[in-house]
Amino acid sequence: MSDYLYTDQMNRKIQLDTRPIRIISLVPSQTEMLYDFGLDEEIVGQTKFCIHPNEKHQTKTIVGGTKNIDFETIAKLNPDLIIGNKEENDQKQMEYLMQHYKVWMSDINNLNDAYEMIDLLGKITGKPAEADQIIYQIKYVFKDLENYLHGLIDYKKCAYFIWRKPFMVAGNNTFINYLLEYLKFENVFLNDTERYPVTNAAILAEKNPEIVFLSSEPYPFKQKHIDEIQHILPNAKILLVDGEMFSWYGSRLIKSAPYFKRLLSML
Repeated sequence: MSDYLYTDQMNRKIQLDTRPIRIISLVPSQTEMLYDFGLDEEIVGQTKFCIHPNEKHQTKTIVGGTKNIDFETIAKLNPDLIIGNKEENDQKQMEYLMQHYKVWMSDINNLNDAYEMIDLLGKITGKPAEADQIIYQIKYVFKDLENYLHGLIDYKKCAYFIWRKPFMVAGNNTFINYLLEYLKFENVFLNDTERYPVTNAAILAEKNPEIVFLSSEPYPFKQKHIDEIQHILPNAKILLVDGEMFSWYGSRLIKSAPYFKRLLSML
């Protein structure tokens, strides 16, 4: 049977003998997208964080977390393709998997990277038409969002929290920051050397963001944390936001654009 040669977003070559029929996905947003491709039977394993769709999360084999992979379970599943991501998965663990399996890696920093990822995964999984349809839908809703954004003039200074104890925020060269800028926010941590800087009350008070977003993931911020940070930033508007909308770069982007319109209408 003829070989199939593909290139991932880290410019690695992956050669397959045929279309993969035993897939393990190690990235929640990409797992959801693969199900939207219609790969229900082909997906044999996923992480504990791959919670969408819920019925698959309840029934599929769990292979650990995104950064704590269960190699023994993966070996038992005998995958012919493993799908990962440069940021979300641990480098050493992925390098180990690459020595034993066919591994396709994504690297997402903006919408164009997301479109490319969807297109390339559609091709390698034998679902190019399904991938094209998802890309079309994302572009359609983001075009509508762009039209809405044309009416917004002022950029508001913001901070986007992803963790507590210690406080961590999204910085430069992240997909989250890309979306913040897309939505006409000025990230007060944009010039920090770290992609996800650690911060504290003194730094926050000095930077003095007008808007603070507390993400639902990876740390599940709640109402009580609004009160905590409001004490540090008494003049800021603080909102709990759905982290999946800001950091999932697969088919969930179809839902992100309308969500962003609703969010902006609250400011």
